[in-house]
Amino acid sequence: MLQRVVFAYSFLAWAWAQSPPPTEEGIPVTDATVIAKCSGCHKKDDKGNLTRISWVRTNPEGWQQVIKRMIRLNGLQLSADDARHVVQSLSNSHGLAPEEAKAAAYFPERRYLDETIPDPVRQPCASCHPYGRVMNWRRSNEEWKLLADMHTGYFPVAEWTVFRNGPRFQDPPPPAPGAPPPDNRHPVEKAIEQISKAFPLHTPEWADWRASMRAPKLSGRWIVTATQPGKGKFIGEMTIEPGSAPDTFNTKTRLTPLGGGPALELSGKANLYTGYSWRGRAAGAGGSSPDLPKEARQVMIVSRDQLSAEGRWFWGAYEEFGLDVKLRRAGDPLIHTLDVSRLRSGVSGQRVRIFGDQLPTGLAPADIDFGAGVKVSRIVAQSASELAVEVDVDAQARNGRRDLAVRRLALVGAVAVYDKVDYIKPPTETAVARLGGNTHPKGYWQFETIAWNRGADGKPNTSDDVNLGPVEVQWSIEEHLAVYGDDDKDFVGQLNAKGFFTPSSEGPNPKRKFSRNNYGDVWVVATYKGADAATAKDGKPMTARTHLIVTVPLYMKWDQPEVAE
Repeated sequence: MLQRVVFAYSFLAWAWAQSPPPTEEGIPVTDATVIAKCSGCHKKDDKGNLTRISWVRTNPEGWQQVIKRMIRLNGLQLSADDARHVVQSLSNSHGLAPEEAKAAAYFPERRYLDETIPDPVRQPCASCHPYGRVMNWRRSNEEWKLLADMHTGYFPVAEWTVFRNGPRFQDPPPPAPGAPPPDNRHPVEKAIEQISKAFPLHTPEWADWRASMRAPKLSGRWIVTATQPGKGKFIGEMTIEPGSAPDTFNTKTRLTPLGGGPALELSGKANLYTGYSWRGRAAGAGGSSPDLPKEARQVMIVSRDQLSAEGRWFWGAYEEFGLDVKLRRAGDPLIHTLDVSRLRSGVSGQRVRIFGDQLPTGLAPADIDFGAGVKVSRIVAQSASELAVEVDVDAQARNGRRDLAVRRLALVGAVAVYDKVDYIKPPTETAVARLGGNTHPKGYWQFETIAWNRGADGKPNTSDDVNLGPVEVQWSIEEHLAVYGDDDKDFVGQLNAKGFFTPSSEGPNPKRKFSRNNYGDVWVVATYKGADAATAKDGKPMTARTHLIVTVPLYMKWDQPEVAE
C-alpha cells in the first residue's frame, strides 16, 4: 500500500511538473482563510491565482470532496469551522451558475434515473462514475488532462482497463483508399476533448451569475408542495429564520399528506452556497416505518428572484426515500396545487380540491376556468386556502394538460384531461434494493406506476404523450430467469400491496442452494385494471414491469453530508 501511495505522489508530481503553463485565465482566490490553508501546496501567482484551484469550479459537494481528499492523502489540517468556511468561500467564488447546476441537479439530489451519457465519456468516465458527477465540474482544458493523470496515479488499473485501447505493438493499418483517416486516439483522449468543450472553465452563464449574485434574503413564510412515491401529494408551510451567519438559516416545516395520514413536522438548519444552492438538514419525529423521515437532507435550487425554490428532501440508508419539493414565498395570492392529477372526459361531477394562499372570496363557478370542454358546475366549499369544486368534462374535450385560472390567479399545467389510459410504465426501467438488517441497514424501494395518454397525435409512446400521474395497480413479483432453476423471487424479499419492497436479510441462507446469500434479480410487475384503461387487443389488462436488482449491502460508502451542517 505504501509503495502504491509513493508511486501515486511521484507520478502526480512528475505530471504536474511536465504540464505546460495554463493557457486560460484563472479565477483569483481572494479569501484570506482559503489562501492561508491552501497556498502551502497551491502556489499563488501575481494575479491572485492558486495553482489548480483557480482553474476549477464545482458545487458544494465537489469542494467538500476535494477537502476530504486533501485531508486524507495530503496531510491538510483544518478545523471544522475552517472547513465549512473554505467550502462556503470556494462555492461562492468558484462555483456553478444556477443554469449549470440545474442540468445536473439530480446528482446532489440523489435521484435514481437512467442517465444519457455521450459515447466518448461512456467508457473512460462512466465505467466508474455517474455522468452527473462529471457534469457538476467545470475545468480548464489543462485541468481536465491533469484529472486524468491523477486517476492514472491513484488508480493505475484504470490506465489499461478504460483509458487506453491497449498496448500498441505496431502502427494501425492505413485507411482504405478514399476513406477518411480513422480516429485512433485512446478513449481518454476523446473523453477529454468532449468534456473540455461541454464543461469549460469560463462560460457566459457563470460570468452573468458572478455579476448578479446577491446576498440571500430568504427569511419569512413559504408555501410548500411536495410529492412522495407511494404517498402522493403533501402541502404545508416552511418558516425560514436567519441563522448565525449571513448564509445560514433555521427552518420549521409542517407538511400534511392530501391522501390522509399524520402530518410531517421538521426542524432544521441550512446553508446557502453560491447565492442559490440550498443545503440543509431537518429532523422530525419520524416513525417506525422507514419511509417516514426522522432526518432529511435538503438539496434545492433557489430561483434568481428568491421567490421560489425546488429540489429534493431525502433520507434512508441509501437516500432511497424522498420528497420532490417546491417552495413559493408567501405574501401574494397564489394557487399552488390540486389534489388530482387528471380529469376524464365524458364524466360529470368530478370533485377537485384547489389549494392556494390568500385565494379570493365570493367566487362563482364562472370565476374558475379549466379551459375549453371543462365546466365548473358547483363550488362545494371555499376559503382563503382551499376551494372544493365539481367539474363536468365534455366527451369531446381535447386531451392534454390544462392551466387553471381563478379570476386573475393561474396555475400552469395544473391538470391533465384525457379520454383513456393508453399505457402504463414505471418511472425507471431498473431499481436497486440492498439486503440488510443484521450488520448493515436495508435498502428499500417504493415502486410506482405512471399512466399515460397517447396525446394529440393519437399515437402512444411519442413526444406529445400526456403524463396522467400515478395510478393504483396490483403488484406481483415474477422470476427474472438467468440460470437454470432460478429461485430468486422466493428469497430476495417481500412486496406489499402498495408497491413497497422490503429486502431480506444479508448473509448466507441455508435454505438456498449452496447456502447462498439472498441476492438476486426479479421482475416487479404492475397490473392495471382501471375502468379508463384502453381495451387491449388480446383482452388482457395492462401491465408494466421493472427489473429489480437485490444486491448486498454497500460495505463502503463515500458521502459528503457535511455541506449541510
